[in-house]
Amino acid sequence: MRTDLHIHTTASDGRLSPSEVVSRAAMLGMTAISITDHDSVGGIDVAIEEARKFPDLLMIPGVELSTAAAEGEVHILGYFIDHRSVKFCHDLERFRNARVVRAKRMLEKLADLGMALDWDRILDIAAGASVGRPHIAKAMIEQGYVTSFHDAFEHFIGHNKPAYVKREKLTPVESVGLVKNAGGLPVLAHPAEIEMLEPLIAQLKKAGLVGIEVHYKNYSSATIARLDTLAAVYGLIPCGGSDYHGFIEEGDGSEIGQVDVPEESVRQLVSLVQLPMAPLLGENEDSTK
Repeated sequence: MRTDLHIHTTASDGRLSPSEVVSRAAMLGMTAISITDHDSVGGIDVAIEEARKFPDLLMIPGVELSTAAAEGEVHILGYFIDHRSVKFCHDLERFRNARVVRAKRMLEKLADLGMALDWDRILDIAAGASVGRPHIAKAMIEQGYVTSFHDAFEHFIGHNKPAYVKREKLTPVESVGLVKNAGGLPVLAHPAEIEMLEPLIAQLKKAGLVGIEVHYKNYSSATIARLDTLAAVYGLIPCGGSDYHGFIEEGDGSEIGQVDVPEESVRQLVSLVQLPMAPLLGENEDSTK
C-alpha cells in the first residue's frame, strides 16, 4: 500500500486541480490519499468523482486547519470529515474570509518594503480557491522581487518575517472539536518544530485527537523515531504525508507518495470510521471512495 495523507490542490494553495491530483496519485501507484486543503473542502467532491476511475485508490475526504497557540502556529488535519456539513462549511468560509483580510494586509506590508503587488493578480492566481501565501509568493516571483517560493517565505512572508501577518484562528483544541463535530478524525500535522510538544499532545488527546503526523517530508530518522515514541505513549495513530502543493520544479515541496507512510496507519484510521477494507485492497468500488 502506498499512502499520502497530506495533499493540497487548487481548492486552497496547491498548483494542481483536485482531479489532476487524483490522476497523478493513481499514475504514481498510490493506494490511499487524502486531499487536505487549507480551510477548504471545495475540491473533495471532484476528487471523489475522479477517484471512481481508479478502483485501487481510496480517496479520503480531508481538511487542514490553521490554529493559534502559545506554542506558535499549530495545524490540525481532519480525515473522513462530512465535507457537506452546512455548519462545517460555514465555519470554513469564515476562516477563508480571514485569509483575504490577512492577504491584503500582507500586500500592504510588501508595498511598504518596495514590492507592490496587484490584488486582482493575486485573485487570478488563486483562481477562486482560498487565498494563501503561496499565491502571494507566485506574484512576487512574477514581478521579479524574489527568485523562488523558498526565497519569498524565508525572507518576507514566512512566520515572523517582515511582511508576515497573523490571521483569525481557532485554538488547537477548538479545531479538534470542529473536526470531530464534522464526523472526522483529528490529527496533529507536522509537529516536529512545535515547542512544548508533549504537553500540547496531552491536551489535544483529551480533546479527541486520534493521530499525529510522524512521517513528513524531510523528517530525519531520529525525528521520526521521537514522534513515533510519542504516538505510542499517547495511543495515537502515526500518520504522515508529503504536504504536496505541486511546486516541485520551483524547489518548494515534494512529490505525492514521497514520504513512506505505514500501511497500518490507514487501516487504523479506517477502523475508527468502520469502513470496509475492500477499497484499500482494490477489490471493488463502493461509496467509501
